[in-house]
Amino acid sequence: MSLSDQRQQLEQAPAPWLTPGKRQLAEQLLQSHHQAFGRPLAASVQELFSADLVVLAHDGSSDPCLTYANAAALQLWERPWSAMVGMPSRLTAEPQERQSRALALQQALNQQAIEGYSGIRISSSGRRFQIQNARLWSLQDADGRPCGQAAAFSDWWWL
Repeated sequence: MSLSDQRQQLEQAPAPWLTPGKRQLAEQLLQSHHQAFGRPLAASVQELFSADLVVLAHDGSSDPCLTYANAAALQLWERPWSAMVGMPSRLTAEPQERQSRALALQQALNQQAIEGYSGIRISSSGRRFQIQNARLWSLQDADGRPCGQAAAFSDWWWL
């Protein structure tokens, strides 16, 4: 395959956040947020990705990996989709911040959702930032079983 054929194929490929599986996950994020908090997160999958609000999700494994990051999250953590999605979510925080992060995630799992979470995170370049008033909520599969968690926030600043 020639270089121009490869380039054309890449240009025609859907953005990774618009693949059928990620669109379904984004719909799940929207629905579960509305169920947990009684208000919409965004009007559509496309709006969710392009929102100013930072939105992340991880799977339900023992060492959860990120399954979704909208454009605001990618910019804040200074990572492309390919580096962010699939990364262990614990790596979004410095080692000394991971225990408090894990406790908040456990609380959100026990209660299905919490509001008002604050913590310190770190970008890929080592820039630290404070998040405040984050919402954390549980994701459920089609059978109602827990399958991950999500977070959304718009209040943050560099430290």
